[in-house]
Amino acid sequence: MTKGKPFSEAGHVYELDRDLADIGRVRRWAEASLSGLHQDELVDVLLVVTELVTNVYDHARFPARVRLRKSGEPCVVAVTVEDSSPSAPVLRPFSPDSVRSRGLLIVNQLTKQWGVVQRAVGKSVWALIPCPLTV
Repeated sequence: MTKGKPFSEAGHVYELDRDLADIGRVRRWAEASLSGLHQDELVDVLLVVTELVTNVYDHARFPARVRLRKSGEPCVVAVTVEDSSPSAPVLRPFSPDSVRSRGLLIVNQLTKQWGVVQRAVGKSVWALIPCPLTV
């Protein structure tokens, strides 16, 4: 994990609904927003989006949103999830006995880099996923 500035404020934005935790809808939006990604890269991005958005519903406060941005050369997808909670996510060590708490381990393994930025109200959790196979 790295502390620092999120990748970008631009790109595609999805406002999360506090009353409807529809992760499938968020994944469909992410897939449509990132047309042109190779399927292997898209799977990684969707897993990262799923884990970060699930953390919002499990631990954060609303309003909350997801931002996606795909850069050119070199190809990188930036995922930024913003919420209104000041509490930073915690990367816990792997335990085979744990039923939960693997989300950030997945994010850590699938991304080039990820981190947290504290904001005036809340935080941004960001992740960078390389996409060298893009068609």
